[in-house]
Amino acid sequence: MRIAIVNDLALAREVLRRLVLSAPEHAVAWMAENGVEAVRLAAKDRPDIILMDLVMPVMDGVEATRQIMAATPCPILLVTSSVTGNLNQVYAAMGEGGLDAVNTPTFGPDGTVRDGEAILSRIAKLARTRQIPPPGAETGKSFHVPPRAPEIAPQKRCAPVVALGASTGGPEAIAQILSALPPDVSAGVLVVQHIAAEFAPGLASWLASRSRLAVRLARVGDEPVPGTVLLAGTDDHLVLRSDQRLAYTPDPAAYPYRPSIDALFESLARNWPRAGVAVLLTGMGADGARGMLSLAQAGWYTIAQDQSTSIVYGMPKAAVDLKAVRACLPLPNIAAEIIGQVANESRARP
Repeated sequence: MRIAIVNDLALAREVLRRLVLSAPEHAVAWMAENGVEAVRLAAKDRPDIILMDLVMPVMDGVEATRQIMAATPCPILLVTSSVTGNLNQVYAAMGEGGLDAVNTPTFGPDGTVRDGEAILSRIAKLARTRQIPPPGAETGKSFHVPPRAPEIAPQKRCAPVVALGASTGGPEAIAQILSALPPDVSAGVLVVQHIAAEFAPGLASWLASRSRLAVRLARVGDEPVPGTVLLAGTDDHLVLRSDQRLAYTPDPAAYPYRPSIDALFESLARNWPRAGVAVLLTGMGADGARGMLSLAQAGWYTIAQDQSTSIVYGMPKAAVDLKAVRACLPLPNIAAEIIGQVANESRARP
């Protein structure tokens, strides 16, 4: 893969250059010292992946990510000296299209690159996503849904569920929807965002600061309850068991979208006993499209974010192409549509 490097520090650029070249399947496309230069170079030569620093003079990584994703979109991995020390910028950049964030590796005393494994593993994951067949083709994937725990009785009455799935640009899109939902919404909310597990707790806290609903990571055995947002919190796939309780499954282990939106949507279509609302938001790839088709066939009201407001109109378009979408809406209109559909479902089945 052709990988671009953006960092204002010459030492950091050299560390990243050596790390990229340590894998024979990768090459350095170009290097930039600030966001302005990165935007210009990306327009002339779009790489397969950009390693984007966040804190830079002239133009920082958040604005550079926004401009590149608007003009010449490509996968952007955020690389910063301290992810935990720059969380606000990390989530701001993710809202503009950054896929993930890792700490910048360093040189060891012997001159070798240290702590570069996280970057190489994420690059390998991105490479695998490019090999996923389009929706409608047989992928061979099979999401294993753990059986219900025998000590937990099946639910007799279930509230509506709102299921949100997002990838590239998703944190901000999810935050905008959650901020517009009333605290007394009569639905449980389940969220899957493509993000590394170590950042999920921070994302839950960040979303909670933007919402009037309770937001926390989903735990094994949780059930969707009105007024609470449960966020997928591991690298395994969040699914709903037959007893209407949540669980995580590692299968299929090779599936690169983790946690997978398809996994949650398909398990809801099988195991949640009443229709709800499913929303597929901005993101590269096609995860969620097949699961949304399953939900549409089960009677759910399905919404896709429209092209004009998506950072990347990949996943929503895949669902539209499968004819799995009832409404394709701009992001500012989605929350109101959710509220109306939840009210309709609650009146129909109190």
